[in-house]
Amino acid sequence: MPEQTIRLAMIGCGGMAGGHLRAYHEIMQKDPGKVEIAACCDADRSRAQDFADKTAAVQTTAPRVYEDFETMLREQSLDAADIATPHSDHHRVGIACLDAGVNIQVEKPIGITVRATRKIIEAARRNGKIAATAENVRRGLSQRTAHWLIHDRKAIGVPRQFFSQAASWQNPNPDAPRRWHWRIEANRGGGGMVMDSGAHYCDTIQYLFGPAASVFASVRQLERRPHLRGSERVLDEREDTWVAIIQFESGMVGTWSWSISAPGHSFTHVVYYGSEGCILDHGDNFHGPFSKAEIINKDGQSTPMTQYETEFLESLGDAGRDRLFPHGWHDGVTLECYDFVEAIRNGRSPEVPAEVGLRAKSLCEAIYESAAANSVIMVQDVIDGRVEDYQRPINDHLGL
Repeated sequence: MPEQTIRLAMIGCGGMAGGHLRAYHEIMQKDPGKVEIAACCDADRSRAQDFADKTAAVQTTAPRVYEDFETMLREQSLDAADIATPHSDHHRVGIACLDAGVNIQVEKPIGITVRATRKIIEAARRNGKIAATAENVRRGLSQRTAHWLIHDRKAIGVPRQFFSQAASWQNPNPDAPRRWHWRIEANRGGGGMVMDSGAHYCDTIQYLFGPAASVFASVRQLERRPHLRGSERVLDEREDTWVAIIQFESGMVGTWSWSISAPGHSFTHVVYYGSEGCILDHGDNFHGPFSKAEIINKDGQSTPMTQYETEFLESLGDAGRDRLFPHGWHDGVTLECYDFVEAIRNGRSPEVPAEVGLRAKSLCEAIYESAAANSVIMVQDVIDGRVEDYQRPINDHLGL
């Protein structure tokens, strides 16, 4: 459908949906007629209406507003849906869209569990539709440059090991509970940072170093953090600390640790070692970007990542730059939304289909499964559903 305007619905209009809205607005401005937001759907109608009002400011028609996605699917003729609901609804909404003939892009993690993710993939294949994972981090200029440095320039030689470590203290003040959010409940969020922002990192490290093979991990909640849901006092169910040893099929091995229950001294230290040097990342979080990194060789000579970014862009040529960074965009969310729209228009796979999202998701779950079993877990066993002790109560609760 190269000449057709893609009619897209936004399902879930809070949180990250705002970033997607900005991305689609940018696409509309640079490529008028490529995509329009035809409908906005959220259980909170005021959020959907606010989203529609902001959209109406940049396109000629105002989106229809819905509280119920099933009604929307019956009433609207759609090409695509961008899903940014709570994690526990990703598979339910996604499968309904696919069965209605609508291509989908789903915020990470693609499904709340591996079983939920596989059901999305099955629905996409059954209906011959696209299911894309909304993965923005790997698309950034510094991440693309890091991939080029490792695989094309061989700047650090053969990748051997990495250490990605962060520790800080977030005081769980019992006298000042935080406001409740669906993420704190295992049956809605699926877990904590291992699979939330951690989904980005589990995608990034496999983008850089290939498939993960096995995991041995400890995942803990060291502090009880109170929240208020209305007048009800509830406790956060998420982990606040983990240490994971990840072995890759290539032989690369990494230590990934994170804690917000480490009082007295906070630090972030991220470094990737190869046989000829390392990439030292001075960013303030574990999933980058690498723009603050430096490449240090065996002799101690250091080159900032920004210098290599320039070389990488020059190496791509006009066609390569247009393919990876159309319109000169470097923002990952804009690029993921543009890729989704272009995949539909040109009948091709998106860069990060649900199958790739499944690999990132399964690495996250392998960390939880290893901690639950107190043993080494093979990632392929998680992908295939042979290991799901941690996930089973969530699957049972959701009728998966």
